[in-house]
Amino acid sequence: MPKLTFGYSTLADRLPNIQLPNLSDHPDWDVLITVQSGTDQVPTAEQLAKAPKGERVKVLAYSGRGVTKIRNKVIENAEGDYLIFADDDITFNEEGLLLALSEMEEGELALLLGQAVDESGVLRKSYPKGNQKLNKLNSGKAATYEMLINVEAVRLSGVTFDEDFGAGAPDTYLGDEYIFIADLVSKGLSCYFMPIVLATHPTESSGSGWGTDRDRQARAKIFDRVFRGNRTLPYMARAAFGLRKIGKGLTLRTFLRFVFKR
Repeated sequence: MPKLTFGYSTLADRLPNIQLPNLSDHPDWDVLITVQSGTDQVPTAEQLAKAPKGERVKVLAYSGRGVTKIRNKVIENAEGDYLIFADDDITFNEEGLLLALSEMEEGELALLLGQAVDESGVLRKSYPKGNQKLNKLNSGKAATYEMLINVEAVRLSGVTFDEDFGAGAPDTYLGDEYIFIADLVSKGLSCYFMPIVLATHPTESSGSGWGTDRDRQARAKIFDRVFRGNRTLPYMARAAFGLRKIGKGLTLRTFLRFVFKR
């Protein structure tokens, strides 16, 4: 049984972008690629032929669109003890992964949230300086490719990605990572941030910026889902999160609209 599975999720026309990790030096690592067509048809054989190939590389094809749907297929089908999620524009840091796996085993963690750098090696955002236990208030900036999970623990918890959120969803195309971690925390699972660089990701991404009303409204809805069942916490969380963005994507007016979902 593999120790680590790299779980890629992508669309058929982006398959050639995937750069496989170094499997030759790690016989207990494997790769699972889940791919969608973006249509109501399963990707064609011609499209799938463009997927990376290897002895320990498996490709599963699905119709439709929506990244959380195929990330859930990754959780369902991963053969490794541990799983790191991946997009098609990610390269991984072997040294960081080995350290993270050691921390996962030693601490019996269900999820470890690490760091990512851009093409120049600079951290992609501000991260805590040291280890930090994750909760519903400090995990809102998580990216999927920073997340390493204990597959058995997550499966036993019953937690999956909320398929109403994430890339491909019409109005709530953000926040799926945050919701996933929040649901694990709600189940009482041990989830930690550790300042370990796991991956390199391009500077720009679909989760960047507050450029439109649509972006702001999509972000606002995330907190309703994270704190569902509570009337006041979503407003308080939006206020706390939004205050840090005034002057960095939000004006005072748009901050208030964000808090009150206008």
